Amino acid sequence: MLRDTVLRIGEDARASAIAVAVYDFEHHTTWSINPARWFHAASTIKVPVLLAVYEAIEQRRFEPYSRVHVRNRFLGVVDGRPFRVQEGREANAEVHAAIGRMLTVHELAEHMIVTSSNLATNLLLDLVGIEAARASLTRLHLSGIDLQRGVEDEVAWEAGLNNRVTAAGLCNALRLIEEGKAISPEASKAMLDILHQQRFRSGIPAGLPEDARVAHKTGEISTVAHDAGIVYLNGRDAYVVVILTEWAPDVNGRQETIARISRAVYEYMTGGAA
Repeated sequence: MLRDTVLRIGEDARASAIAVAVYDFEHHTTWSINPARWFHAASTIKVPVLLAVYEAIEQRRFEPYSRVHVRNRFLGVVDGRPFRVQEGREANAEVHAAIGRMLTVHELAEHMIVTSSNLATNLLLDLVGIEAARASLTRLHLSGIDLQRGVEDEVAWEAGLNNRVTAAGLCNALRLIEEGKAISPEASKAMLDILHQQRFRSGIPAGLPEDARVAHKTGEISTVAHDAGIVYLNGRDAYVVVILTEWAPDVNGRQETIARISRAVYEYMTGGAA
């Protein structure tokens, strides 16, 4: 049974908690373990931010090629005091190098997803507005996603305000994008194109055959490691798989565990096909 296999993988790796949600477009079926358990979102929260950005584009608040002034100063949601994204914790030096210059909304969206830039994320969240972003998720009927703050807002973190996700919530968000129902068919395609460019491939893709294509978003901090994506295989319709994991800070092997779970789901989906 897939459930036993996944739980054994987690136990062998000493993961503190695991949640998996799958939706198969081939057979229109779902499968899950702990789909409603909340996890710190880490960078998977950037998928909901992407949805909010493209709804704002659809509303003509700005265009994909609207220019945004790149700065590293944001206001905390708790006390309104300024905070910055630390350069040493920024995944993309290119965005930091652009401080004082302009990047387009589309460029920032790509940096946010493809290389997981925290600076790009906060610039986009400031542009859209956090309340507007939350309203976008409500209009899309996406529960299981709790967007509370920008990235690296330490005062908010200390106050217990954290971005959280469930496996079911992220699975439903990716389903909407694949089905072309996230904002509009055009917006869904644009988001899918960005998700296909993801550069961090040691999670879900590492458990799949080389010819598989994956549109996905990873996320990892000291206590969690996640990957959420849409898997495309030759000869069958796509499937969505979300793998959320929680860890003690000193336990290694996180990405390998996600890859093993991805492989187990793949074999279940394809009947053990090589």
